[in-house]
Amino acid sequence: MKKKLLGLLIGTSIVLAACGGGGDDTKDTASSKPDPEKLFQQKCSSCHGADLKGGGGGAFPDLTQVGSRLSKDEIETVIVNGRNAMPKGQLTGDDAKAVAGWLAEKK
Repeated sequence: MKKKLLGLLIGTSIVLAACGGGGDDTKDTASSKPDPEKLFQQKCSSCHGADLKGGGGGAFPDLTQVGSRLSKDEIETVIVNGRNAMPKGQLTGDDAKAVAGWLAEKK
């Protein structure tokens, strides 16, 4: 029980530490559309890994084939509303839609 609680506290600390935001430009300047890969690297890769393979003893899921399990809309819902250890609001609006579409292609 103590190990589970410790794991939860460490996982939560990692997530909260990764939630910091900078004013980095995440738009493709040529088309003014969000760059989903850049957004993922800035906001998601600290937990899900730059290679999308996840980590944290299963706390942060492997996303390499997430599009085979979830639709674009389902992925966007998770991004906006959060799920399990993932807090809500990491990305919103067009940014969330762009990353959801990009992840939905991972099959």
